[in-house]
Amino acid sequence: MSEQLSVAVVGAGNMGGAMLARLRDLGWSVGVHDTDPQAQSRAVACGAVPCASPRRAASLLAPHGVLLVAVVDAAQTEAVLWGPEGVGPALAPGQTVMLCPTLGPEDVQHQAERLARLGVDCIDAPMSGGPLRARQGTMSLMVACADPVWQRSQDLLQALSQQVFRVGVRAGDGARTKLVNNLLAAINLAGAAEALALAERMGLNPAVTLSVIEASSGQSWIGSDRMHRALADDFEPRAHVSLLAKDTGLALAAAGRVSFDPPLGRVACDLFAQAMAQGWAPLDDAALLKLLRQR
Repeated sequence: MSEQLSVAVVGAGNMGGAMLARLRDLGWSVGVHDTDPQAQSRAVACGAVPCASPRRAASLLAPHGVLLVAVVDAAQTEAVLWGPEGVGPALAPGQTVMLCPTLGPEDVQHQAERLARLGVDCIDAPMSGGPLRARQGTMSLMVACADPVWQRSQDLLQALSQQVFRVGVRAGDGARTKLVNNLLAAINLAGAAEALALAERMGLNPAVTLSVIEASSGQSWIGSDRMHRALADDFEPRAHVSLLAKDTGLALAAAGRVSFDPPLGRVACDLFAQAMAQGWAPLDDAALLKLLRQR
């Protein structure tokens, strides 16, 4: 292929696929690799260039192109960057890797240091808001990177989201911000599920109760988003239980490294661990209402 790609996306699932579709709508040339054939096919239907491996995707990047990593966790990120078909050998100085998964800060720093030895820049850019908002360009991006990388990447960042927050220059500060956010998201979701389970036990109409909460001081975005689905018995995964289970664990570990004990965070983490033990890892995290109904 003679055409060079502005962006290559590795991981075209819920969030990666939504970001890819948005970029294609805006006219960006995008390559894609995903191990899931269905995710790959959806991305190609949007006009993305299919790539047989992460390394192939990187090999098609323009001299200042960006490899956008949107996989699930640190192990998958490691495989994308340095595994048998990883992008490392295909990256060139002047190119950039944008890390979008929720990772531990130390994992981000470690990857940034390895990339720097190749002359490759790193953007620490976890995301939040769900696939619909990613598709609309209204999700939040928490970005940490050096000043020159920030300036050079403005077109891409603004294309991806109208809610881009620069949280620092230190690799890992994006991850730290995301973990703080996700810990609160888990606490809010657990609280919303608890409140509606209690409302049901009291004989109240939970849908009406949710409407009251949404117009009152108990409202939270994640509570509204998830509890509407839960009350409709819709547990098709937009954000799997396993993700907040992972993220709360990462947040508690990060808190421990700065000698901070988050009591509500520990409760939320335990509830997600209980949901995992029920076998609900692949369900939407709205399934927390199912768990609280059992109490």
